[in-house]
Amino acid sequence: MISFEEALRLVQLDIEPTGTENVVLAECQGRVLAADVFSDADMPPFNKAAVDGYACRRQDLSDGVILNIEEIISAGSVPAKVIEAGCCAKIMTGAMIPEGADCVVMVEQTSGIGEKQVKVVQSHTKDNIARKAEELRDGELVLSKGTLILPQQMAVLAAVGASSVQVYKKVHVCVMSTGDELVEPEYKPGPGKIRNSNAVQLMAQVQRMGALAVYGGIIADNEFDTRSKILSGLQDSQVLILSGGISMGDFDFVPRILDELGMKILFKTIAVQPGKPTVFARNKNSFVFALPGNPVSSFNIFELLAKPFLYQLMGHEYNSPVLRLPLGGSYSRKAKHRLGFAPAIISSGGEVFPVHYHGSAHIHALTRANALMEVPLGTESIKEGELVHVRLI
Repeated sequence: MISFEEALRLVQLDIEPTGTENVVLAECQGRVLAADVFSDADMPPFNKAAVDGYACRRQDLSDGVILNIEEIISAGSVPAKVIEAGCCAKIMTGAMIPEGADCVVMVEQTSGIGEKQVKVVQSHTKDNIARKAEELRDGELVLSKGTLILPQQMAVLAAVGASSVQVYKKVHVCVMSTGDELVEPEYKPGPGKIRNSNAVQLMAQVQRMGALAVYGGIIADNEFDTRSKILSGLQDSQVLILSGGISMGDFDFVPRILDELGMKILFKTIAVQPGKPTVFARNKNSFVFALPGNPVSSFNIFELLAKPFLYQLMGHEYNSPVLRLPLGGSYSRKAKHRLGFAPAIISSGGEVFPVHYHGSAHIHALTRANALMEVPLGTESIKEGELVHVRLI
């Protein structure tokens, strides 16, 4: 049994990202940049008004001064006149500053006198000008290779004219569940049967992070089906994610068959609660995660190990957001010899409340959780008000 930290190191060791491809900007969200992106122009490309108001010369300003309005400048137009002594131009937010002006008096600080004049009621003002290239200069790096493209990065790509973007290819992931007790969700389970919820959960986790998920079905509890389904999954996908079939039961064939198929098993058990029986194997650029059959365990291990691994295959270094917050109520557990990750709720008041659950098979516990609370190795109990680490999920 290895530590969680060692397991994380092993799944990220010598991982090369997938190949690259060019995609149009509209299809970039959730992808990972495979090349640096640079600005193709100064931003802003000219001095522009930061407010609606009057572009004028600061030296002409005083409380009560009346300025002559020479023109009205709308966003997208080019000023026609130079601002001279005693004059101004009515200007809209985002419009180009006319030559001669060095500040913009906000509309709120003025009082109109007809269409041709304006009275400055309050002359003390900021420049209210967004200067040329104050955000970016032509040729400046705006987004680095390896950046996960979210809506805010989409805006930047659009602003620098990146209509076609080089990204890493999506990882192909095959998801399967093992067990004769499983039936697909559309069937009502008979005696001794349960619905296959793990595969649906894992498929959704894979899809949420932008990888391509393919469902490979249920693996029966026999060696022939286990071997043939694993072979099929590895032929069609770069990563195979299984749930179940890895513990110490008579029908847990997965580790032995992986070994027979030439997959190097890097670990079989982790000092984590829940999620102790977890297998990670690889053969060059083919990988297998065999996760515990209980849904809370499989969910946790995917978030803790499979997600950063898959992101690394897609060229992105993923670090789960971790907060340090006070515990909203006391917490205790029995298995203190493993690092714990308990489903928890972060309240609107910033307190952490572990979700009560009856073990790693209690799937309903996850529906209310928005975080995993870390319980340090050797810790049996935590008092209310103590600070704990929580990972957002």
